[in-house]
Amino acid sequence: MKTTTITQAKNGLSALIDRVQAGESILILERGVPVARLEPVAAHADSTGRLQRLERAGIVRVGTAPSPLDLLRQPAPRLAAGASAVDAVLQERRSGR
Repeated sequence: MKTTTITQAKNGLSALIDRVQAGESILILERGVPVARLEPVAAHADSTGRLQRLERAGIVRVGTAPSPLDLLRQPAPRLAAGASAVDAVLQERRSGR
């Protein structure tokens, strides 16, 4: 693991990020004492494990319905000539829909 000082890290952050992206870990020292570590982010961050922990704690509920993929495949709605999307949203808000 490469080590560097805070000053060197500030002055050469782009180069350090390049090294981290290449898979290297870097230990940052302040007066010879480790204070931080730059490491590559895992390709598959622990989002599944985190979600499961939140579900067990009762903070979130995982949906059981299938994804509405057919909705995503539909073409986006088109505005009439001369119409404004902002005006349509504002009108919808005013009408309480």
